[in-house]
This record gives sequence, C-alpha cells and structure tokens, in this order.
Amino acid sequence: RGLLLPPSSSGGAHSARVEEREPTASMDGQDWNQVVLTKKRPTGGMNGVPKSADAARRMGMSVQTVKKQGAGYNAQKMGKLENETEELSHKKVGGEVKKAIMQGRLAKKMTQAQVAQMINEKPQIIQEYESGKAIPNQQILAKLERILGVKLRGLK
Repeated sequence: RGLLLPPSSSGGAHSARVEEREPTASMDGQDWNQVVLTKKRPTGGMNGVPKSADAARRMGMSVQTVKKQGAGYNAQKMGKLENETEELSHKKVGGEVKKAIMQGRLAKKMTQAQVAQMINEKPQIIQEYESGKAIPNQQILAKLERILGVKLRGLK
C-alpha cells in the first residue's frame, strides 16, 4: 500500500511514494473488564425516617400534623382585606384626550397605523388611546402632541 503525492514545485517530475505502516503499539496493557455506572438512590431521610408526611403515610406509619399560624399571619390585616369594599382600577384616558387625538389625526388625514409608526408604537396603542381604554403614559402623550400638533397633557 502506498500513497501517491503530487509533484513538488521544485521542477521535478518525479513522484514520491510514502509508505504507511501499521502501529506497532500493542493493546496488551488494556483493561477490558465491564464497568457499570449507576445513580445513587435517594435515601428517605435520616435513619430510614421519611422526609415528608406523605412518604410516611405510604409506608404505613401514623402521622400527626400541626397547623402553624404564627409566621406571616395577622388576623387583623386579613380581616381588613376581606372587609374591603372599595373598587380599585387604573386611571384611563379621558374623553377630551381621546377626542383631541382623533381630531388631530383626522385633520392631518392619517390612519392610526401611520400615527403609530411615526411615534414608534404599535397601532393597537393608538386604538386604545382613541377608544379610552389606555392607561395614560406621559411619554406617549408627548409624542402624540408633537406629531399631531394638539395639546393632550392637562386635558381630562
């Protein structure tokens, strides 16, 4: 068996032949015994006592549980929360603001999508402002004022 190399660039048209040889190292010193790797099984707890009440029940042991009410439980605060009747909600865009946005947009003959693109927001944001569902954001209102040329901050 031989390997034929391309001619060298030194101008010689001779081809060189390189001989390949089998490795002479022997495999006599190899350990060919089978090795088995296993995961260590979790122990239930110390001295065969299960860590959880469910595990103890499965093993047939009798289990007693005690309900703790000290950590983080305050009956007065809980009573106040349960008796709370006030409806809480976020402030929404007022009627004057949504009308001003819509009139300014229509005066410039722009669609909601065009306005949204000019202020780098999603069209859904403009739709929410015009329908009165949006929570007022002063940065967005400032952008709308600049693009539409109407005053929005300070309106109800």
